[in-house]
Parts: sequence; C-alpha cells; structure tokens
Amino acid sequence: MRGFILALATIAFASSASAQNAILAPPAPPPVAPITAEQQRTIDRLQAAALESDLAWQIVEDLVTEVGPRMAGSEQEARARDWAVSMLREQRFTNIRVEPFTLPYWDATREEASIVSPSQQSMVIAALGGSPATPEGGLEAEVIRFANLLELEAATPAQVRGRIVFIDERMQRMQDGSGYGAAVAKRSRCAPLAQERGAVACLIRSVGTDPHRFAHQGGASRQAAGVSLPAAALSPADADLLARSVTRGATRVRLNIEVDMRENAESGNVIAEIRGRTNPEEIVLIAAHLDSWDSGQGAIDDGAGVAIITAAARLIRDLPRRPRRTIRILLAGAEENGVHGGAAYARDHANEAHIVAAESDFGAGRIYSFRSRFSEPALPYARAFSRALAPLGVLAGDNTAGGGADISAIRQASGVPLVDLRQDGTDYFDYHHTPDDTLDKIDPEALRQNVAAWVTFLYLAADTDWDFRATE
Repeated sequence: MRGFILALATIAFASSASAQNAILAPPAPPPVAPITAEQQRTIDRLQAAALESDLAWQIVEDLVTEVGPRMAGSEQEARARDWAVSMLREQRFTNIRVEPFTLPYWDATREEASIVSPSQQSMVIAALGGSPATPEGGLEAEVIRFANLLELEAATPAQVRGRIVFIDERMQRMQDGSGYGAAVAKRSRCAPLAQERGAVACLIRSVGTDPHRFAHQGGASRQAAGVSLPAAALSPADADLLARSVTRGATRVRLNIEVDMRENAESGNVIAEIRGRTNPEEIVLIAAHLDSWDSGQGAIDDGAGVAIITAAARLIRDLPRRPRRTIRILLAGAEENGVHGGAAYARDHANEAHIVAAESDFGAGRIYSFRSRFSEPALPYARAFSRALAPLGVLAGDNTAGGGADISAIRQASGVPLVDLRQDGTDYFDYHHTPDDTLDKIDPEALRQNVAAWVTFLYLAADTDWDFRATE
C-alpha cells in the first residue's frame, strides 16, 4: 500500500513539475520564412555595393542642379520629366515612358502680409496651394486668433465675421513624423471653416518644426467645392509676433495674394521597369514623386526619394540575371497639390498584378524600422525582410504600414500589400516645403544606407515567390 501511495506521489510530483515547466517554458518564436544561402550571399553583396555607391547622390544632385524646383503642371515639371526619361535610359532600365494626365494649375505670383495696427511690421508668408487671390490690391481686417481647429469649430459667425482667422497650432517634433498628421489638418480645414463663419481670409502657423523665418508651403482646399477664401501660412517667427500682438489688443493685418490659376495643365508620371525573367506580369512597385514646391530645390522632398529608389533598382539591374518579377519605378507627377499622379496611376494600372508596393517620400534620414501590411499568414515573410535588414540597423516594426501618398490610390483600388522603410524624420519638418529644402540637407552616408535597405527589400520581393496576400 505504501508503495502504491509513493507511486501516486511520484506521478503527481512529475505531473506538477511538468505543468510548472510548461508554464515557465518560453513561447516558440514566430515563424520566419527561410532565406537560402545563395540569397543571403546576394543580399550581402548588394548591401556592400550600396554602402559604397554614390549613385543616389549623383542622381539627386543632377536633379536639383539641372532642373531645380518643379511645380506641378509647370514648364519646370515638364523639364523634370525629360530629365527623368534621360536619366532612366542612362541607368539602362526598360519600358521607359511618360503617362500624361492633366490637372488644375496653381502658382502664387505675389505673397505679402503685414501688421498695420497697432504697429507696422511685415511678415513672411507662403500662400497655400489652391488659395484664391485676395481682391485686387489686397485686403485688410482685424485678426482673431484660435489655438487650434477645435476652437475655430466652436466659434460663432458673430465672432468671426469680417475678420482674418489665425490658427496658431504648433507641430510636435517626432522621429516618425507623426506630429505632422495632427498639425496638417489646419492647412486644409482653416479656409472652409473660416468661410462658413464669414471670415475674409485665413492664416495658419506653418506646419513645421523649425524656428526660422521661413513659411512652409503646402496644399490647401482648392478642390473643396465652394471654398474661395484666401489662405496662407506664416513663418514660425511671424506667427509668434502675431500671437503676441493679438494678446495685447486689437490687431489689423493687410494681406495681398496674387495667383496664376488655370485648368487642364499638363503633367505626367514617368515609369521604367526591370522586366521579370519568369513572372513578368507580377509587379513590385516602388514610387517617389518628381514634382516639388518652388521655394526650395526639392532636394529632400522628393529628389532624395527619386534617387533612392532608382539607385536601388539599378543595383538589381546589374545582377547577373534579372529577378523573377518585374520591378516598376513610378516617378509620380503632381503629388504636392493633390496626389494627381498617384490617382492617374491607379486609374491606368489597377487591374495589373501588383505584388507589393512601397514609396520613398520622407527625405533622406537613416531607415530605422521596417513595417509591413501583409495578410496574417504572410507575416513570416515580413520577419524575413526584417532579419535581412538587421545588419543595416533596421528594426522590425509592426504590420500597419501606410505606404505613402502616391501608392494610396493603387492600394485602395487593388488591395496591394504595402511596405514602409521608415526613415528618421526628426529634423525633416525643419526643411519640408521651405526655401531650406536644399541639397546640403542630405547626408550622403544616410543616403547610402537608404539605398542598401531598399535594395535588400527589392531583391527579396522580386526574386522570390513570396505571396504577401497569402491565405491559409
């Protein structure tokens, strides 16, 4: 009997220990798609070549030197398309073409603002893209300040009527640029909200993080039906000045904006390819935009993106054999004033077999994180990308990739899986849409790291049979 009891005790102890071990045992690591030894050797060679190459620098230097600023629908943007076709031919891509479209043209020809009472001080402004002109000779009115859009939404017509609305909301500096999403809403919403309440114009604190006396350009609300209120961004220093003046008492501002507006201006997307050797109908889409605002050189926004994706694709082009799938470069036109190029691309290509899409449009800061938007069963592929990118200092991110403006329409039309190669944007909004968007703001070493990360993603996406829409 005693032996039986001891046996039961031993079994019970063993069961308890086994249960305890099961509780303490770490969970199994999530599955990672395998990368073969040959693929890894190719990745190593591509990364090493990218980190030694200055091709991306040469491309962006040529663009800002030979073309410069490239307003959507302008002769300069047309010149940029010609430059891009020539450059892509020089890099030995195939199926190079321009796919034209038209858009409403807008450009500010005069942008002036000044406090006229109680003091007389000029201010630096940038008319927001799509803003109508002020009446001939300008307008003058008292300013009413709101700390943010919510305050304006709560205001009554009696408070606003006949005044210039000033939204004095600051943007927060964030590595991932997430402060922009909250701050940029005032750029498009100020004019319609102010117009509904009887204002005569709208001023906003520039959507940026710098303290300089530059106004940040950006699109407003021309496309919104019935919006006809002049709108402009103030430099941070002048927003501070206007806020102090309003706090001390009634302040009047004079605003004079003149614009060139016309319908059916010409633009276009520039496209080039590396045709896949076995599955040419399957497309890996990489995008950047060719146009820019005209106060700077368009170096970080988005000359850097044009250079990064082109240089990465060229390294793939130089491999001994072409990848299985087609790599398509999309240099989109007319992004800045309404993402017209991205919309045109989706209209023309939504029925094609896009395997995955990614966009470079956040300057040239180092890539620090890889983020996907794949189906759940395809997440082992995302982990494989992250493992391959780790030597470049790129961390694994989540599965909530946004993709970027120029591929948003094709994502909506076709559900194409997305990838974000997330760049350090800590100082990006110091320069974004300002006269300070110039070539010297690009760090050549960080630019090379971008190319190395992009070529890693491109090679694995284009030369494997991975299905990022995979279902169980």
